[in-house]
Amino acid sequence: MLHYLWRAVDQHGVVLDIPVQDWRNASAAKRFFKRMLAGLKFKPSRIITDRLRSYGVAQREVLPEVKHRTIRYLNNRVENSHRPTRRRESQMQRFKSPRQAQQFLSSHAMIYGHF
Repeated sequence: MLHYLWRAVDQHGVVLDIPVQDWRNASAAKRFFKRMLAGLKFKPSRIITDRLRSYGVAQREVLPEVKHRTIRYLNNRVENSHRPTRRRESQMQRFKSPRQAQQFLSSHAMIYGHF
């Protein structure tokens, strides 16, 4: 079964959240935004994503006053923070379950943020 990795990174490159979800649609994007906002003290002034349409739908419903930018190279910070995860995943020869992936990614993000 295929699972999708969502990643939220702040302006300094610190990973905020890495949920693993079964879908990559508007309802999954809404859950992701709500989960990300629950751990923040302040609302973001803008969000930067790739061009997946479900992000726009979720942003208009969950964060209507926040600017949404989808310019090609602006999400490089997120993509670069994903490299160590992909490297580790290939060494482990894929995760056996979404639960295992979520446990590893949550702990790895906390540790990796300190280096």
